[in-house]
Amino acid sequence: MSLFRTRFLPPAALAACATLTLGLTPAAAADTLPDGPALAKQLVKKVDVNGVNRHLVALQRIADTQGGTRAASTEGHKRSAEYIATKLEAAGFQVTRQEFPFTYSETLAQKLTAGGANVPIIAMEYTVSTPVGGITAPLAVVAVDATSGCEATDYTADVAGKIALIKRGGCSFAQKQQTAAAAGAVGAIVYNNTDGDLNGTLGDPANAKIPTGGVTAAAGAQLATLGGQNVTLELRAFQEARTSYNVIAETKTGRKDNVVMLGAHLDSVPAGPGINDNGTGSAALLETALQLGSSPKANNAVRFGFWSAEEFGLIGSTYYVDQLSFEQQLDIALYLNFDMIGSPNAGYFAYDGDNSDGVGAGAGPYGSAQIEKTFVDFMQAAKGVSVEGTDFTGRSDYGEFIAVGIPAGGLDTGAEVLKTAAQAAKWGGTAGVAFDPCYHQACDNLGNIDRVALERNSDGVAWALGVYATSTESINGVKPGQAAAKSLTAQKRSAQRSLTAHAVSGDPHALTA
Repeated sequence: MSLFRTRFLPPAALAACATLTLGLTPAAAADTLPDGPALAKQLVKKVDVNGVNRHLVALQRIADTQGGTRAASTEGHKRSAEYIATKLEAAGFQVTRQEFPFTYSETLAQKLTAGGANVPIIAMEYTVSTPVGGITAPLAVVAVDATSGCEATDYTADVAGKIALIKRGGCSFAQKQQTAAAAGAVGAIVYNNTDGDLNGTLGDPANAKIPTGGVTAAAGAQLATLGGQNVTLELRAFQEARTSYNVIAETKTGRKDNVVMLGAHLDSVPAGPGINDNGTGSAALLETALQLGSSPKANNAVRFGFWSAEEFGLIGSTYYVDQLSFEQQLDIALYLNFDMIGSPNAGYFAYDGDNSDGVGAGAGPYGSAQIEKTFVDFMQAAKGVSVEGTDFTGRSDYGEFIAVGIPAGGLDTGAEVLKTAAQAAKWGGTAGVAFDPCYHQACDNLGNIDRVALERNSDGVAWALGVYATSTESINGVKPGQAAAKSLTAQKRSAQRSLTAHAVSGDPHALTA
């Protein structure tokens, strides 16, 4: 999951992470599948958590032999991508490798000293770097309102030459630091508006104006008492123009103008192997694809996207969507996203397609509500799990799909946010601990996976794929009979053109039965 940087994990949290990790055997209760198409039921039975876990083992070994990372543009990512691509090619899928440019960024230093104490801070992706040793300046506390730090009027005249302390919310991190810079601030510290660390991105190197980092809500409250006092901020990052590539695979059968697309980012952060984030989503997609096969008896074609450079600002998936013409975008009936589906202190979330939670970005494009219901109904009926909604915050690869109007949905098990007492009572695990205590760290390894959650969510992937490969009528009105008939007609026409071409060329076998 994107928009975050690295931090060190306290020993207590490491212990909690290890305690929460579960074994390979899922919950003993037999699944009771809801009503649905035969393909969906078959896939749920065929997709096994041990097969998914085998792919995670492969990704771990790749990372272990390539400097502990699978970050975009590294050899670890390349070998991960080729592991997936070659398996799909061997299974008969139509596979392409889509190269794209991006700016690689790696944090070198992130330190904040205030009131004589060190305050944990996370450098925002693409931040401007401070000099070695940092910058020392008075702290300017920006007044809190619904859009703190978003407008020029939020800054008093004396912010010039100071480091601005700004509350999260109301606009992007990029806009906050740009507005602060325009007012004369020499640095920006953004504090969270919810529990947990604040890991952010400025979206693009061109957006960066001043050194900018994120701190927790509690740290922000403490810093706010130090207005006018000198603080020292050191944020330094290495940046370099590089290339990476997405892996795209598609079935040979099914309607090509009503494609069901599923995606997961394959890259990790530079700091670790990324086995939960997002080996889990990638492994589940790969195993589901292999069990589906390249020529399934499905009305709609199925396309899989294994994205790169998600951790640098959703670069790969955004590039993919932006390269499609409007007609090619229309060919995609829906997009399903899976980013972190095995968190060790797992929650169970589906993207809030209908905005029933009434928070954040609002509803997704038409069809997103129906996708959410498909996931929620399956998890409740088949797994006995009550799913909560999660907002379309723009933190993962669905972002550009919904931006162009493609309905979207998906599942995840949570990242750096702390699990509440109510959630622990409902799902198990530990309240007051992050869903993934090893998020974006070196300890996001094979020991950082709840395989019960992984099994449940992998089955959710399989179910949704089977449902929509059979019919997207609830999403876009395309009836399965129409899709099947149109696909068969297209196949017959293609075969006839091939026969005609052979006959013209004098092939003696062209018209034989």
